[in-house]
Amino acid sequence: MSLPEKILVVEDEAITQRMLNDILSQEGVEISCVDNASNALDDIYSNSYDMILMDININGAVDGIQLSRKILEKYNIPIVFITAHDDEDTVDELLELSPYGFISKPFGAKEVLIAIKIAYKMSLSKINKVETDNNSNENEIYINDEYKYSLIDEQLFKSGKLVKLTNNQNKLIHVLAKNFNQIVDYETLILEIWGQDTKADSALRTLVYSIRKLLPTLPLHSQSKTGYILKNMKK
Repeated sequence: MSLPEKILVVEDEAITQRMLNDILSQEGVEISCVDNASNALDDIYSNSYDMILMDININGAVDGIQLSRKILEKYNIPIVFITAHDDEDTVDELLELSPYGFISKPFGAKEVLIAIKIAYKMSLSKINKVETDNNSNENEIYINDEYKYSLIDEQLFKSGKLVKLTNNQNKLIHVLAKNFNQIVDYETLILEIWGQDTKADSALRTLVYSIRKLLPTLPLHSQSKTGYILKNMKK
């Protein structure tokens, strides 16, 4: 079984962060660590993650369970909980979030890798089902439960309602929708939007910012030094 490429760890214990970083880095997994809800939400907004490892007790007023609810309202990212608590009330509360698994403290490398591999396999199975459903109508891209893009009409819909976009905003979303779940590099995007007219990367960043401001729940993510991607967050 394979491992995710990129994982966000939400954990307030430095020693646990280091252990997870050591375990996953040796397996070629890119890992980022934060210790509170605010930083976690900012990081998820700016980056694309394949999985989240979530401790229940984290710094700040918002705990890991509350944070997971906030994340799942907007994103479909598989969450595996890290916990030292196994009381019935805690377990019942976690199960309401349909987690992809648990890692119990204290843990070893074997337990971590097995839990992540199983969770990732489950998430990929769900993605394959979504993509199969999408292929039943190749001209309609179901970005997530909220957004759909029509390649024929070149229109974006949010919760069934047409979204009004500028010409360039629509061009960008159209290119990304055609390459759904795939990174589109900066050069290709600039060429598709502005043609041979040379535009600085800053113009593209400004355009992306305008879309994010208009549609904060649209899963439009940047890939550092590469390009942008419309990504089904179950992936």
